[in-house]
Amino acid sequence: MKLTVLYDNEALEGFKKGWGFSCLIEKGGKRILFDTGWDGKKLLYNMKKAGIRKEDIDIIVLSHDHWDHIGGLTRVLHPKAEVYLPGSFSKRLKKEISEQARLHEVNGPEEVLEGVHLTGELGSRIKEQAIAIDTGNGLLVITGCAHPGLEEIVRAAGSFGKVTGVMGGFHGFNEIELLDDLDMISPCHCTEEKIGILERYPEKAMQCGSGLSMDL
Repeated sequence: MKLTVLYDNEALEGFKKGWGFSCLIEKGGKRILFDTGWDGKKLLYNMKKAGIRKEDIDIIVLSHDHWDHIGGLTRVLHPKAEVYLPGSFSKRLKKEISEQARLHEVNGPEEVLEGVHLTGELGSRIKEQAIAIDTGNGLLVITGCAHPGLEEIVRAAGSFGKVTGVMGGFHGFNEIELLDDLDMISPCHCTEEKIGILERYPEKAMQCGSGLSMDL
C-alpha cells in the first residue's frame, strides 16, 4: 500500500501548496483519491509531478462539501471513476457529478474495497465522512477536516478494527494526549494544534505536505 499527499497547506520541494487537502491511496491494484483540494490546476500539477494521470484514478472519495476539499473535482472526473460522497451533498451537485462519473451516496459505514472502509456521515452541523485503510498493522484513518471531532471519527473507525494511525485535517482537536497509543500521526491542512502535536510526538508524528509519499 502506498499513500501520496497531493494537496496540502504545505509542500515538499517541487510541489505546490494550497488551502485544502487531497491524498492518493494505492491498495490492491486500485487508486483511490481522497478529496481534491481547492485549486484544480495545482492538484493536476502535483499529480503530474507524482506520475499520476486522472485516468489512473479508480475511486474518488469526498469527505464533505467544502470547496477546499472538492474544488479540484472537475479536473479529475472521468467516466470510469466511481465517486463516493456523503448523502447530504446537494441534489444539484450530485446530479452534476453523476453526469460525468458513477456516483455512490454514502450514509452509513461502507466497505469500498477489501480493507478500505468509509465511516459514513458523522456530525450534525457539518456532516463529514472519513476513510479507514487496513495497512496490515492496523487501520490508518484519513480525515478531511474532522469537523465532527477527531475523537468521534476515530471511535467510528474503530468498528472496522484497531486504529493505529491518523492523518489529515484535525481542525480544533486539542486533546493531544488521546493520540498517545497511536503508531503514526500526520496532522495536515486545517489542524490548529499542528505544532503541539509534532513537538509532543517527535518519533511518530510526520510533517504533512504536498508530495509526501510513504509505503505502508
